[in-house]
Amino acid sequence: MLLAVVFGLGFVFLGIGSGSTGISQALQQAFNFGHGGGGTSISSLERKTEKHPKDAQAWRDLATAYETKQQAANAATALKRYVTLRPKDTSALAELGSEYSTEAQTYATQYQVAAAQGQNQGSAGDVFAPPSSSPLGKAFNDPNILKDPISSAVQSAASTAENTAFQNYQTAQIGAMSAYRQLVALTPDDANAQLQLGQAAQAANASQVAITAYEKFLKLAPHDPLAAQVKSQLTNLRSQLAAQSAAVTPSKKSSAK
Repeated sequence: MLLAVVFGLGFVFLGIGSGSTGISQALQQAFNFGHGGGGTSISSLERKTEKHPKDAQAWRDLATAYETKQQAANAATALKRYVTLRPKDTSALAELGSEYSTEAQTYATQYQVAAAQGQNQGSAGDVFAPPSSSPLGKAFNDPNILKDPISSAVQSAASTAENTAFQNYQTAQIGAMSAYRQLVALTPDDANAQLQLGQAAQAANASQVAITAYEKFLKLAPHDPLAAQVKSQLTNLRSQLAAQSAAVTPSKKSSAK
């Protein structure tokens, strides 16, 4: 439940995981438009990067080819290699953040599907289970007495899929946060970059990074249409940090005693 709550808070804000295209998708479409490299096969570009790993343009073309095929994870990997070679390319950094965000949306969907499968399996068991007051019903509800091996296997698989999707989601959001941190270091007055850093950091559960980015966004664009939502998120984040601090402080005092 804790993972689900943290996960849910992370990807709902500003359209992530809710079916909305969101800012990151709009940026992705804008960046993908007009890029070259679409006429070259992915396999030939992969061979080129293997042969010339320090060829920045080869990595850039490979990333574009992956984007054309909507392979966000592979595109992010190629873009990461590119920005390592060209660390001041702000458009590539923004695109890298967008690809990581797209990848995170895929994992968010996988998480939701796995969670639904686990819930549906439990519902099916409830429908066909004997009355809970009967001896067989009591045995049915006691995992130490009677287990349905098929149901147990399905629920275990769903739980594993949920955890895997959650971990992959977090990794992708951390990747997006890293890309946007590099971007804002180069363009500190870019309000959109600050906003996207805050969004990715919040989804990655890096609350303090998100707070700093949101505060800078509001300073740069106080009248932006999203300012009210950002202020609301700031209030929530500050409350969460205060609650965490209050929970940690008594335990430290107890330890000292």
